[in-house]
Amino acid sequence: MSDVDSSAACPECAGRLRWSGTEAICEECGLVAAEDAIDRGPEWRSFDDDDTDRRRTGAPLTRSRHDRGLSTRIGYGTGSGSARRTRLTGRKRRQITRLRREHNRARIATKADQNQVYGFTEIRRITARLSLPDTVREQSCVLFDSAQSEGLFQGRSLEGFAAAAVYATCRTSSNARTIDEIVAVARADADELSAAYDAMNRDLGLPTGPIDPAEYLPRFASELDLEQAVEYRAKAHLEALLEAKRIGGRNPSGVAAACLYKAAGERDEWPTVTQADAADVADVAATTIRSTVAEIDDL
Repeated sequence: MSDVDSSAACPECAGRLRWSGTEAICEECGLVAAEDAIDRGPEWRSFDDDDTDRRRTGAPLTRSRHDRGLSTRIGYGTGSGSARRTRLTGRKRRQITRLRREHNRARIATKADQNQVYGFTEIRRITARLSLPDTVREQSCVLFDSAQSEGLFQGRSLEGFAAAAVYATCRTSSNARTIDEIVAVARADADELSAAYDAMNRDLGLPTGPIDPAEYLPRFASELDLEQAVEYRAKAHLEALLEAKRIGGRNPSGVAAACLYKAAGERDEWPTVTQADAADVADVAATTIRSTVAEIDDL
């Protein structure tokens, strides 16, 4: 909002000045008499029903960094403004280099911090490659930290725990991903992921149950370019299988792909899906698709 500064007058026509944003503008001749380029507003919004006042707290905290994002960093003078124009002498440059080295050593002071930096970096890379939301990344880092606090890393790989943390978080957040999908982008193999996941599931008591095949339906339908009506029909087939208790011991991703394959072939106007396409999208064998379709036909 703009307000009138009654104590100031235009130097050209002696008219009234009105502050609009960061400029003082004359109401008579339109002269910009003064300018204040500093944004004096808060960095974050603050609400009355919130117990914390975040107006001057800086960047938000994050669990995806070992120091929760509170550390500082000495740059290399590649930014904009005066930092780029400043030319340091040889003595000053060597001093800044020493300060930067000692600062980095102090920022990651212990082996535990170093392991967290490496593990959190791997988690951020996996979640970015899989296009997972930020909440999955944050919860995966918290789970990785809990596993480290319980001393589960001994004799196991950090890469396996990072991948297992993402896998476990996806299972508990109804955003299921298969082990093969995570291993495809992780630096750990399936055995390392399974060993780390078993340790966390045993010692941390993860609230993981059987994966609902319905969690795969929207993603598989999108990858197969199927309409929403096909997805609804596949969900009906899946509910029928669940009521008849016919999916026990079956791969949930294979069950979801088979339901989509069955639904797509029920109407001529719907796109055709082959068994090979359905098997590829779920990373299962075509035999899994055929056996599940046989169960649907029996119903």
